[in-house]
Amino acid sequence: MSKELSHDYGENYKSISERLRCKESFDILERKLRVGEDGEIRMWFIDGFVKDSIMQRVMQFLLELESLTPDAQEFIRANIPYVEVEVTSDEDKVILAVLSGQTAILGSTFGNTAVLVDTRSYPARPTGEPDSDRVMQGSHDGFVETLVFNTTLIRRRIRDPRLTMEYHNVGGASNTDIVVCYMKGIADDGYVREIGELIDRIKPRSLTLGFQSLAESMIRRKWYNPFPKIRTTERPDTAAAQLMEGSVIVLCDTAPQAMILPTSIFDFLQQTDDYYTPPLTGSYLRIVRMFSLIMSVILTPLWYLLLQYASVLPERLRFLIPDTTGAFSILFQLLLAEIAIDVLKLASMNTPNMLSNSLSIIGALILGDFAVSVGWLCEDVIFYMAVIAIANFAQHNNELGYALKFMRIITLLLTAAFGLFGFIGGIVFTLAAVATNRSINGKYSYLYPLIPWNSEAMGRLLLRRRKMDFDGSAERDHATGSETGSGTGSDAGSESGTDEGPGENSDN
Repeated sequence: MSKELSHDYGENYKSISERLRCKESFDILERKLRVGEDGEIRMWFIDGFVKDSIMQRVMQFLLELESLTPDAQEFIRANIPYVEVEVTSDEDKVILAVLSGQTAILGSTFGNTAVLVDTRSYPARPTGEPDSDRVMQGSHDGFVETLVFNTTLIRRRIRDPRLTMEYHNVGGASNTDIVVCYMKGIADDGYVREIGELIDRIKPRSLTLGFQSLAESMIRRKWYNPFPKIRTTERPDTAAAQLMEGSVIVLCDTAPQAMILPTSIFDFLQQTDDYYTPPLTGSYLRIVRMFSLIMSVILTPLWYLLLQYASVLPERLRFLIPDTTGAFSILFQLLLAEIAIDVLKLASMNTPNMLSNSLSIIGALILGDFAVSVGWLCEDVIFYMAVIAIANFAQHNNELGYALKFMRIITLLLTAAFGLFGFIGGIVFTLAAVATNRSINGKYSYLYPLIPWNSEAMGRLLLRRRKMDFDGSAERDHATGSETGSGTGSDAGSESGTDEGPGENSDN
């Protein structure tokens, strides 16, 4: 239960000062100003958050006043010519506002109210293009760690009053600001309400890691199912296109990622670059991406299965049998190569930028060459693992990449143990892991538009089409994934809306 301000001015400023611990924290500042003969104002703000020029003008103006008005509302109407100002009698709100970067003003004549002035200016980096989702054409801006910048980047692309930015604050030590974005009338109102209630229900100690902390608080995932339940993007054009398709976007302060809800496995097969190329090229890239992801799961288990039946292979497939197998078994070599690739990734991440590319290339060449020379690995293992490593770069979601890796290793082990039946069992296990995975509220199908079947949505998934008639009137049944309207689309790089956006199948 929140604490209300008292009608006693002295009691109020003593309570606020004690709770903010101004004497112990050098960056939390308290200023006392004399107004007229008997008026007094106290101000609290955090050094580094406030705009110095604005605060100087505000204090200079307040010192020139002859007297204080007896009412806080009248005070801001007459004396605070600023955009973001509000009056509150909630002491907890005053404390949170100051710690969030706002300025609190307490007047000796204000009674049980205080004035909050939003003079904050967060440290922020430029809205440059994210490294994880680059495009050859189109916009090159990206989300940053400042929440209001991210909402502005979306507003710039969707100038529609239906675009709603719903504010939430998650408790705990961090008191992190969360925004749920959706298009009123296009997004499922029930789903939006469920997401808001889910955010309000979580009670973390803090969200210091921003997006990741929020995702883990919202998702009660089963540890044995590694497939991601949410899709993220650092691109505002992708987020805007998803909103026009009926998806819900969750933004978290201090995090440059946008959470896209709900999500199906097929959403990860689409990328923004598909929509900055002609439909034929985009369709080709999408098919290549699907093929590469499938091969990244079955390539090494299938090769190992063929080696087990080498004696019955036709002559034209004899090239799959290595001339020399190395000092270790093929199974051990494949598992060792899987670990070696991750070691190279970790080494590259922890290496300074000027050396990381050289380390990755030289390390892979030297280690691979010496491993073959000394007989640890055979050339075929190096080749197949290199193909898999390249295939993993066809999609940019790191969590999905490791999910496919785990499925590949499980399928490989089952193949080694049970031969053909083990290979089939590994594929079935992978499909079962995908099928039993649920979206963030455990309600929507992770296999939409395959389950439930939607032929039109599946067609748009496989082939990147051009939609000439765009009216923004799509409505979908989120519980079943079936379309009930004419369908919408929005181009990630075009505000004219003549093309389908990169989230066309996201509202499942």
